Amino acid sequence: MLDVFRSIPTQMDYKGQKLAEQIFQGIILVSAVIGFIFGYVTEQFGWTVYIVMAGFALSCLLTLPPWPMYRRNPLKWLPVQESGTEDKKPADRKPKRHSKS
Repeated sequence: MLDVFRSIPTQMDYKGQKLAEQIFQGIILVSAVIGFIFGYVTEQFGWTVYIVMAGFALSCLLTLPPWPMYRRNPLKWLPVQESGTEDKKPADRKPKRHSKS
């Protein structure tokens, strides 16, 4: 059962994060405007709140899961390199000197 959950991708690239943020803000803005207008016309503030909450739920459904449209530009990582810092002993390193202000 846990293998099913581990096979679900959880990463999102930077362009996908930007797209998700734009979609989230757009849905929230549109639902707020529609909710305000509908609540003003019907003179019921509760409808405004319900419409904004529905927009929030819709935007969460569309932006929180890492859908494939948010993973189109994966990062290309550099290959692992052996570093030479392990060969140096602590005594070989020069201490940092801070200037007095």
